[in-house]
Amino acid sequence: MVAVAILAAGRGTRMKSEQPKVLHQLGGRSLVERVLLSISDVRPSHCFVIVGYKGELVQAVCEARLSLDRQFGQLPALTFVEQTQQLGTGHAIQQLLPHLEGFEGDLLVLNGDVPLLQPETIKMLVETHTTHKNAATLLTAQLPDPKGYGRVFCDRDNFLQQIVEDRDCTPEQKQNRRINAGVYCFNWPALAKVLPDLKANNDQQEYYLTDAVNFLAPVMAVDVADYQEILGINDRKQLAIADSILQERLKDRWMRAGVTLVDPNSITIDDTVQFDPDVIIEPQTHLRGHTVIRSGARIGPGSLIENSEIGENVRVLYSVITDSQVAADSVVGPYAHLRGKAKIGQGCRVGNFVEIKKSTVGDRSNVAHLSYLGDATLGERVNIGAGTITANYDGVNKHQTTIGDGSKTGANSVLVAPVTLGENVTVAAGSTITKDVEDNALAIARSRQASIANWQPLKKD
Repeated sequence: MVAVAILAAGRGTRMKSEQPKVLHQLGGRSLVERVLLSISDVRPSHCFVIVGYKGELVQAVCEARLSLDRQFGQLPALTFVEQTQQLGTGHAIQQLLPHLEGFEGDLLVLNGDVPLLQPETIKMLVETHTTHKNAATLLTAQLPDPKGYGRVFCDRDNFLQQIVEDRDCTPEQKQNRRINAGVYCFNWPALAKVLPDLKANNDQQEYYLTDAVNFLAPVMAVDVADYQEILGINDRKQLAIADSILQERLKDRWMRAGVTLVDPNSITIDDTVQFDPDVIIEPQTHLRGHTVIRSGARIGPGSLIENSEIGENVRVLYSVITDSQVAADSVVGPYAHLRGKAKIGQGCRVGNFVEIKKSTVGDRSNVAHLSYLGDATLGERVNIGAGTITANYDGVNKHQTTIGDGSKTGANSVLVAPVTLGENVTVAAGSTITKDVEDNALAIARSRQASIANWQPLKKD
């Protein structure tokens, strides 16, 4: 049985932000959410998040995302434990003593600002710990340049001999590239015995979890396969470095799964995005949130899609789509904007400089250029002429426009909501429609053209 503790109490002053460090975003998730995902394979019996600075905000974000995201399905309910004073990692784990009284399993300790750990790495650490029945097991890494880090020294079987701080290492000891990653698995009863005895005999006057290791045996070290997994986030530069590592992982994964990325370096993808095979992503395209791209779709160049579903064989060019759906075989763009739960049917065209908000467009309908549709419902085979606008806002409330199957509007038409056009209606160009129109009708609402012969403008004296 494994319990998990995630250390998430610090502010992160080097981030220069009022937001808690663990809530900064990386690949579409907060740092602490990414850590929570990394423990999915160990199926913990308890999961503690130790909070401090703006702990109520950390709790709210975690609980909201866990309730919405099915990828968190293997986790138990989170228990949030407050660390009112941030007096070090050992002090943070001391807060669990009343919560784990009588617990006989193991405790996995993770940092909320180390977001790149892979689930298989965590699983390996826990399995090594339980197989060898260790009192403690440390995750370690072989750094190319370990300068500034304490070195971990082990025997040939990887049992810990000592940890020496960088400043105390001899020149020979500094050749050792193994460092402590700050990720631990403890036998909880053994750790609980020594936690009350930790001392704050250091410059920071803090209680370090590393000191507890000195009182436990046996202790084993396990090297992570890729040292980049243990990189922590302390400032914006390190956040950017972590993002580049994550992007490389994601792009490699999707290209191996049959997705074509044209110029991967110019594309960004959140790890909440899902693709079918045979999708093509053009340069300068950015995919965010819970977006799904179906087989045969071609997205970009120069497009942003967020929290949207793009159907099979859809073409999107130089456009922005947020919180919307586009069904199969439709074409969007260039320079279109779909937002606010817009739903575009199958085989539609949404063309140049068109904005569609909170509207449904039926199959095989066209909104080709220079139009705005807001709070509208269009049937099938509707054609919206250039410059058509649904005037949906009266200054206080939004109102609905409904257009029946087979209807079409002429150029530069205004439909003043609430208004309904029946089936097979034609709206003459330049009309302002304020009343419902019956099926199979021609609607004309404009002044009769007049021509004044031999007219000249007034001239100034």
